[in-house]
Amino acid sequence: MPLIGSHATVTGGLATGGLAYAAAVDAEVIQVFVSNPRGWAVGAGDAVQDARLRDSGLPVFIHAPYLINVGSADDVIAGRSLAALSHALRRGREIGARGVVVHTGSAPGADGARGALRRVAALLLPLLGELRDDDPDLLLEPMAGQGSMLCARAADLAPYLAALEWHPKAGVCLDTCHLFAAGHDLTAPGGAAAALDEIARFAGPGRVRLVHANDSQLPRGSCRDRHEAIGKGAIGVEPFRSLLAHPLLADVPFVVETPGGKAGHARDIALLKELRDT
Repeated sequence: MPLIGSHATVTGGLATGGLAYAAAVDAEVIQVFVSNPRGWAVGAGDAVQDARLRDSGLPVFIHAPYLINVGSADDVIAGRSLAALSHALRRGREIGARGVVVHTGSAPGADGARGALRRVAALLLPLLGELRDDDPDLLLEPMAGQGSMLCARAADLAPYLAALEWHPKAGVCLDTCHLFAAGHDLTAPGGAAAALDEIARFAGPGRVRLVHANDSQLPRGSCRDRHEAIGKGAIGVEPFRSLLAHPLLADVPFVVETPGGKAGHARDIALLKELRDT
Protein backbone atom coordinates (compact mmCIF):
# COMPACT_ATOMS: atom_id res chain seq x y z
CA MET A 1 0.00 0.00 0.00
CA PRO A 2 1.61 3.31 -1.04
CA LEU A 3 2.36 5.83 1.67
CA ILE A 4 0.85 9.25 0.96
CA GLY A 5 2.24 12.64 2.00
CA SER A 6 3.44 15.98 0.75
CA HIS A 7 6.30 18.36 0.33
CA ALA A 8 6.74 20.04 3.72
CA THR A 9 7.97 23.45 4.79
CA VAL A 10 10.54 23.19 7.58
CA THR A 11 10.32 26.55 9.34
CA GLY A 12 12.03 26.23 12.71
CA GLY A 13 14.25 23.33 11.65
CA LEU A 14 14.02 20.12 9.65
CA ALA A 15 12.51 18.13 12.51
CA THR A 16 10.59 20.89 14.24
CA GLY A 17 9.03 22.19 11.05
CA GLY A 18 8.85 18.98 9.06
CA LEU A 19 7.22 16.86 11.76
CA ALA A 20 4.74 19.61 12.64
CA TYR A 21 3.81 19.99 8.97
CA ALA A 22 3.36 16.22 8.58
CA ALA A 23 1.04 16.14 11.60
CA ALA A 24 -0.98 19.10 10.33
CA VAL A 25 -1.64 17.57 6.89
CA ASP A 26 -1.79 13.93 8.09
CA ALA A 27 1.20 12.95 5.94
CA GLU A 28 2.67 9.45 6.08
CA VAL A 29 5.80 10.61 4.23
CA ILE A 30 7.34 14.02 3.51
CA GLN A 31 9.72 15.64 1.04
CA VAL A 32 11.90 18.57 2.11
CA PHE A 33 14.52 20.97 0.85
CA VAL A 34 17.81 21.01 2.76
CA SER A 35 19.08 24.17 1.05
CA ASN A 36 17.68 27.08 -0.95
CA PRO A 37 15.84 25.42 -3.86
CA ARG A 38 16.50 28.41 -6.12
CA GLY A 39 20.11 29.15 -5.14
CA TRP A 40 23.52 27.56 -4.81
CA ALA A 41 24.20 28.31 -1.14
CA VAL A 42 24.32 25.28 1.17
CA GLY A 43 24.28 24.93 4.95
CA ALA A 44 25.84 22.49 7.36
CA GLY A 45 22.58 21.43 8.96
CA ASP A 46 21.78 20.93 12.64
CA ALA A 47 22.83 17.63 14.21
CA VAL A 48 20.07 17.77 16.84
CA GLN A 49 17.36 18.41 14.24
CA ASP A 50 18.84 15.73 12.00
CA ALA A 51 18.74 13.15 14.78
CA ARG A 52 15.15 14.02 15.73
CA LEU A 53 13.97 13.63 12.15
CA ARG A 54 15.99 10.46 11.60
CA ASP A 55 14.70 8.90 14.81
CA SER A 56 11.07 9.88 14.18
CA GLY A 57 10.55 6.96 11.81
CA LEU A 58 8.77 9.23 9.31
CA PRO A 59 9.95 8.41 5.76
CA VAL A 60 11.68 11.44 4.23
CA PHE A 61 12.83 12.40 0.73
CA ILE A 62 14.95 15.39 -0.27
CA HIS A 63 14.41 17.50 -3.38
CA ALA A 64 17.68 18.91 -4.69
CA PRO A 65 17.84 22.56 -5.90
CA TYR A 66 16.10 23.44 -9.15
CA LEU A 67 19.21 25.14 -10.58
CA ILE A 68 21.07 21.85 -10.94
CA ASN A 69 21.67 20.81 -14.54
CA VAL A 70 23.70 17.62 -14.73
CA GLY A 71 23.85 17.87 -18.54
CA SER A 72 25.26 21.39 -18.69
CA ALA A 73 28.18 22.16 -20.99
CA ASP A 74 29.05 25.17 -18.84
CA ASP A 75 31.87 24.22 -16.47
CA VAL A 76 30.66 26.66 -13.82
CA ILE A 77 27.10 25.30 -13.83
CA ALA A 78 28.39 21.72 -13.89
CA GLY A 79 30.67 22.39 -10.93
CA ARG A 80 27.94 24.05 -8.92
CA SER A 81 25.53 21.25 -9.82
CA LEU A 82 27.99 18.66 -8.58
CA ALA A 83 28.55 20.54 -5.31
CA ALA A 84 24.81 21.03 -4.70
CA LEU A 85 23.94 17.42 -5.44
CA SER A 86 26.82 16.11 -3.33
CA HIS A 87 25.54 18.27 -0.46
CA ALA A 88 21.98 16.97 -0.86
CA LEU A 89 23.17 13.36 -0.82
CA ARG A 90 25.32 13.97 2.25
CA ARG A 91 22.42 15.62 4.04
CA GLY A 92 20.21 12.73 2.96
CA ARG A 93 22.58 10.33 4.68
CA GLU A 94 22.56 12.49 7.82
CA ILE A 95 18.76 12.58 8.13
CA GLY A 96 18.15 9.02 6.95
CA ALA A 97 16.37 10.05 3.75
CA ARG A 98 15.19 7.35 1.39
CA GLY A 99 16.07 9.30 -1.73
CA VAL A 100 17.28 12.57 -3.22
CA VAL A 101 15.26 13.84 -6.18
CA VAL A 102 17.10 15.69 -8.96
CA HIS A 103 15.78 16.95 -12.28
CA THR A 104 17.26 15.09 -15.22
CA GLY A 105 18.60 18.26 -16.83
CA SER A 106 18.82 19.67 -20.32
CA ALA A 107 21.11 19.54 -23.33
CA PRO A 108 22.04 23.16 -24.06
CA GLY A 109 25.38 22.38 -25.72
CA ALA A 110 26.12 22.22 -29.45
CA ASP A 111 26.70 18.47 -29.15
CA GLY A 112 23.06 17.86 -28.23
CA ALA A 113 21.64 15.03 -26.15
CA ARG A 114 24.51 12.64 -26.85
CA GLY A 115 27.06 15.07 -25.47
CA ALA A 116 24.83 15.97 -22.54
CA LEU A 117 24.45 12.30 -21.58
CA ARG A 118 28.22 11.92 -21.59
CA ARG A 119 28.37 14.83 -19.14
CA VAL A 120 25.57 13.28 -17.06
CA ALA A 121 27.60 10.09 -16.77
CA ALA A 122 30.80 11.97 -15.91
CA LEU A 123 29.04 13.88 -13.13
CA LEU A 124 26.69 11.28 -11.69
CA LEU A 125 28.56 7.98 -11.93
CA PRO A 126 31.21 8.99 -9.34
CA LEU A 127 28.43 10.10 -6.96
CA LEU A 128 26.53 6.86 -7.46
CA GLY A 129 29.71 4.89 -6.89
CA GLU A 130 30.16 6.50 -3.48
CA LEU A 131 26.69 5.55 -2.21
CA ARG A 132 26.40 2.74 0.31
CA ASP A 133 23.44 0.39 0.36
CA ASP A 134 21.83 2.31 3.24
CA ASP A 135 22.43 5.74 1.68
CA PRO A 136 19.59 7.51 -0.13
CA ASP A 137 18.89 6.58 -3.73
CA LEU A 138 19.45 9.17 -6.43
CA LEU A 139 16.00 9.68 -7.93
CA LEU A 140 15.92 11.06 -11.46
CA GLU A 141 12.85 13.18 -12.20
CA PRO A 142 11.87 13.45 -15.90
CA MET A 143 10.52 16.85 -16.86
CA ALA A 144 7.50 18.12 -18.80
CA GLY A 145 9.26 18.18 -22.19
CA GLN A 146 9.95 21.88 -22.55
CA GLY A 147 12.99 23.09 -24.50
CA SER A 148 15.98 20.77 -24.69
CA MET A 149 15.14 18.65 -21.66
CA LEU A 150 16.93 15.30 -21.69
CA CYS A 151 14.17 13.20 -20.19
CA ALA A 152 10.41 13.63 -20.47
CA ARG A 153 8.65 10.64 -22.04
CA ALA A 154 9.09 7.07 -20.85
CA ALA A 155 11.36 6.14 -23.76
CA ASP A 156 13.85 8.83 -22.72
CA LEU A 157 14.66 6.87 -19.56
CA ALA A 158 16.46 4.05 -21.38
CA PRO A 159 19.39 6.06 -22.81
CA TYR A 160 19.63 8.09 -19.60
CA LEU A 161 19.90 5.03 -17.37
CA ALA A 162 22.19 3.34 -19.88
CA ALA A 163 24.54 6.32 -19.55
CA LEU A 164 24.55 5.60 -15.81
CA GLU A 165 25.30 1.91 -16.48
CA TRP A 166 21.93 0.95 -14.96
CA HIS A 167 23.36 1.63 -11.52
CA PRO A 168 21.15 0.08 -8.80
CA LYS A 169 21.11 3.33 -6.76
CA ALA A 170 19.73 5.28 -9.74
CA GLY A 171 15.95 5.33 -9.42
CA VAL A 172 13.12 7.34 -10.95
CA CYS A 173 10.81 9.93 -9.41
CA LEU A 174 7.68 10.00 -11.54
CA ASP A 175 5.78 13.30 -11.63
CA THR A 176 2.23 12.83 -12.92
CA CYS A 177 1.93 16.42 -14.16
CA HIS A 178 5.22 16.12 -16.06
CA LEU A 179 4.20 12.77 -17.54
CA PHE A 180 0.88 14.18 -18.73
CA ALA A 181 2.44 17.39 -20.06
CA ALA A 182 5.02 15.34 -21.97
CA GLY A 183 2.19 13.59 -23.84
CA HIS A 184 1.25 10.42 -21.93
CA ASP A 185 -2.55 10.21 -21.88
CA LEU A 186 -3.30 9.27 -18.29
CA THR A 187 -6.99 10.07 -18.80
CA ALA A 188 -7.67 7.50 -21.56
CA PRO A 189 -9.20 4.16 -20.54
CA GLY A 190 -6.26 2.17 -19.21
CA GLY A 191 -3.99 5.15 -19.84
CA ALA A 192 -2.36 5.22 -16.41
CA ALA A 193 -1.53 1.51 -16.55
CA ALA A 194 -0.23 1.86 -20.10
CA ALA A 195 2.10 4.68 -19.06
CA LEU A 196 3.46 2.64 -16.14
CA ASP A 197 3.95 -0.42 -18.36
CA GLU A 198 5.90 1.75 -20.79
CA ILE A 199 8.06 3.14 -18.00
CA ALA A 200 8.78 -0.36 -16.74
CA ARG A 201 9.72 -1.44 -20.25
CA PHE A 202 12.23 1.36 -20.74
CA ALA A 203 13.51 1.80 -17.17
CA GLY A 204 13.18 -1.74 -15.88
CA PRO A 205 11.09 -3.03 -12.97
CA GLY A 206 11.60 -1.43 -9.58
CA ARG A 207 13.10 1.81 -10.87
CA VAL A 208 10.18 4.05 -9.86
CA ARG A 209 10.76 4.76 -6.17
CA LEU A 210 8.74 7.95 -5.63
CA VAL A 211 5.67 9.54 -7.25
CA HIS A 212 5.02 13.27 -7.28
CA ALA A 213 1.23 13.25 -7.40
CA ASN A 214 0.14 16.47 -9.13
CA ASP A 215 -2.79 17.32 -11.36
CA SER A 216 -2.12 19.60 -14.35
CA GLN A 217 -3.51 23.06 -15.06
CA LEU A 218 -2.83 22.56 -18.77
CA PRO A 219 -3.92 19.91 -21.30
CA ARG A 220 -1.95 16.83 -22.28
CA GLY A 221 1.12 17.55 -24.41
CA SER A 222 1.51 21.15 -23.26
CA CYS A 223 5.17 20.54 -22.34
CA ARG A 224 4.67 22.97 -19.46
CA ASP A 225 4.96 22.21 -15.76
CA ARG A 226 1.89 23.71 -14.11
CA HIS A 227 0.69 21.82 -11.05
CA GLU A 228 -2.94 21.77 -9.92
CA ALA A 229 -4.82 20.30 -6.96
CA ILE A 230 -5.80 16.64 -7.37
CA GLY A 231 -9.01 16.36 -9.36
CA LYS A 232 -9.17 20.06 -10.22
CA GLY A 233 -7.04 19.91 -13.36
CA ALA A 234 -6.90 18.20 -16.74
CA ILE A 235 -5.89 14.81 -15.30
CA GLY A 236 -8.82 14.44 -12.91
CA VAL A 237 -9.38 11.97 -10.09
CA GLU A 238 -9.69 8.52 -11.69
CA PRO A 239 -6.13 8.24 -13.08
CA PHE A 240 -4.81 8.67 -9.53
CA ARG A 241 -7.05 5.82 -8.36
CA SER A 242 -5.54 3.65 -11.09
CA LEU A 243 -1.97 4.66 -10.21
CA LEU A 244 -2.48 3.96 -6.51
CA ALA A 245 -3.86 0.49 -7.30
CA HIS A 246 -1.21 -0.49 -9.83
CA PRO A 247 1.09 -3.32 -8.66
CA LEU A 248 4.19 -1.53 -10.00
CA LEU A 249 3.59 1.21 -7.42
CA ALA A 250 2.46 -0.97 -4.53
CA ASP A 251 5.33 0.10 -2.27
CA VAL A 252 6.09 3.48 -3.85
CA PRO A 253 5.30 6.62 -1.78
CA PHE A 254 3.11 9.37 -3.28
CA VAL A 255 4.01 12.97 -2.41
CA VAL A 256 1.83 15.92 -3.45
CA GLU A 257 3.40 19.18 -4.62
CA THR A 258 0.10 20.88 -5.33
CA PRO A 259 -0.88 24.53 -4.77
CA GLY A 260 -2.92 25.74 -1.83
CA GLY A 261 -0.35 25.55 0.95
CA LYS A 262 -0.99 23.46 4.05
CA ALA A 263 -4.77 23.38 3.57
CA GLY A 264 -4.38 22.31 -0.05
CA HIS A 265 -1.95 19.55 0.87
CA ALA A 266 -4.24 18.27 3.63
CA ARG A 267 -7.13 18.16 1.19
CA ASP A 268 -5.14 16.35 -1.51
CA ILE A 269 -3.65 13.84 0.93
CA ALA A 270 -7.12 13.02 2.26
CA LEU A 271 -8.44 12.53 -1.28
CA LEU A 272 -5.55 10.25 -2.29
CA LYS A 273 -5.99 8.19 0.88
CA GLU A 274 -9.68 7.78 0.07
CA LEU A 275 -8.78 6.60 -3.44
CA ARG A 276 -6.16 4.22 -2.04
CA ASP A 277 -8.36 2.74 0.64
CA THR A 278 -11.59 2.19 -1.31
